[in-house]
Amino acid sequence: MFAQVCHRLSVALQAMVSIGVAVAVAAPLGSRLLAGTAEAAEAVDKQRPNVIIVITDDQGYGDLSCHGNPVLRTPNLDRLHAQSVRLTDFHVSPVCTPTRGQLMTGQDALRNGARMVPAGMNMIRRDVPTMPELFAAAGYSTGLFGKWHLGDHYPDRPLDRGFQKAVWFLGWGVSSAIEFDNDCEVIRYLDGTQQKISDRYCTDLWFQEAISWMDVQRQQGKPFLCYIATNAPHSPLWVPERYVEPYQDKVPRQVAQFYAMIANIDENVGRLLKWVEDVGIWRQTIVIFLTDNGTAGGRKVYDAGMRMAKGSYYEGGHRVPCFICWPGGGLGQPRDVSVPTQVQDLLPTLLDLCQIKPKPEPALDGISLAKVLTDPSAKLADRMLVVQYGGRVLPKKYESCVIWGKWRLVMGKELYDIQTDPAQQKDLAAEHPQVVARMRDHYEQWWRQREQWIFQYQPIVVGAEQENPVILDPNYWAGVDVDNYWRVAQAAGGPRGGPWHIVAKRPGRYRVELRRWPFHTNHALGSTGPKKTIFGRPLELKKLLALQPAEAVLQIGARQFTAPASPKDLGVVFQVTLPAERTTMQGWFRDADGNDLCGAYYARVQYDGPATPAEDTR
Repeated sequence: MFAQVCHRLSVALQAMVSIGVAVAVAAPLGSRLLAGTAEAAEAVDKQRPNVIIVITDDQGYGDLSCHGNPVLRTPNLDRLHAQSVRLTDFHVSPVCTPTRGQLMTGQDALRNGARMVPAGMNMIRRDVPTMPELFAAAGYSTGLFGKWHLGDHYPDRPLDRGFQKAVWFLGWGVSSAIEFDNDCEVIRYLDGTQQKISDRYCTDLWFQEAISWMDVQRQQGKPFLCYIATNAPHSPLWVPERYVEPYQDKVPRQVAQFYAMIANIDENVGRLLKWVEDVGIWRQTIVIFLTDNGTAGGRKVYDAGMRMAKGSYYEGGHRVPCFICWPGGGLGQPRDVSVPTQVQDLLPTLLDLCQIKPKPEPALDGISLAKVLTDPSAKLADRMLVVQYGGRVLPKKYESCVIWGKWRLVMGKELYDIQTDPAQQKDLAAEHPQVVARMRDHYEQWWRQREQWIFQYQPIVVGAEQENPVILDPNYWAGVDVDNYWRVAQAAGGPRGGPWHIVAKRPGRYRVELRRWPFHTNHALGSTGPKKTIFGRPLELKKLLALQPAEAVLQIGARQFTAPASPKDLGVVFQVTLPAERTTMQGWFRDADGNDLCGAYYARVQYDGPATPAEDTR
């Protein structure tokens, strides 16, 4: 009904314009449908637009009622959908970190460095400019609220990469290895570098902090870039029960919790849009909503006709919603744009819409969609897109999806026509070898152009004044997939774990302490670890191992050190010297018979001062 009313009003307004009546169209949210005189609207629209980007975690294309979900209700997102330009063939990475890196840089994941969730592959190359850096240089205030997951340490933290305000958490979520015993309902988070604990549900906190910060920028007359990145509806599926109740008798319990987290997101989107309207900045604010990958929890209820889900190179893994709304920006009537687009296009698009012209111009893999957004008759040039991330451990050639109009080339060999077969049930590769050959040729060239960066690791900086000590966790083990608390509890990742790539900012003496459990928990090496969150909720641990370590091993480059260990010890400390250069560091524990037990999942590296001449020769 709301969409129908908006459509009738838009038709009437177009008719008025055609006979010479000056009309100013404002946000069709709430009760205010007109913004005043044409002169007032023109003055507002000459201001540099604010930008609000909302990205959710693990919500797929079908996890919206406006996309046909028969159970889930998302009235506020539906209203935003009804007044937006909708990119209906919009593609991201099948998993979260690569999508976020692509959004922040406009570059492919295999080029910008942030190509996977764990395994030491989740940081943007430091020579690549980011969206907040570009906007800050143009005079914008920049703020992040929620999930960053593009580096936990200097100089890769959000406040190091252009966000002047950062209310965030470490790792990929509340059950990542570094957060371990965190909790959605009483979340431990960082305000800049200061640790805090909130009494709000996580999503409520991110939106409230974002609104409070934006209000200050508005009052000071500053244009802003606000990035709200929720950790919901990613697991663990912890959400106040009142949001679960409408779904608990309709779908399985886990799906009900997943939908409940989305319902809470939708409620907060409603709060956000009401605030934007109430304070009078609706016309000069670009609002973008998207998600970071295919659904992780709702596919068995409703898959929007797509094959597979999160993690897959079939359509359900990487085609997601993207709504772009800017009432004062000349985008025309709400409509669908059905040509293939991708998350790398959003940065160049926003630079154009906000008239930001960086010098030097950043290298971009995406293209600006500004002309298509502002001119319904405009067409995009024919192009091919490549969806690929880093794999669970290392990137593999042809582990990808190539997109060309209606065609999808999956894993370099399966060909599907999305127009006639949206569920990707019939492989047409044998019937269209010329299409396969052309798409493979494009991929070969794409791979060659990115090959120099594909297997690089960004080293973690230790010994810097900006962060000393540095606490390392297994999410940064190069080439090893250990990225959540229950895998730490299982002593997973092999008997030695994996190496951290590090670079010492200053040469000198370093104190390195190896632990099995997070430092803040104070659990001994032989313990089975924390059992509850900071809120007292039982952790969803799958297997707990009590180990009997007798020795700790620290290897830095080619040097190896050993020290006695006991199951009652919290950790084992080594005093070493490091030159100001890049190297690898790895720690693990052995039993009394000399057998390797497991990696040291956590390490604290602290610069203690210059080395003496005798220490330098060690």
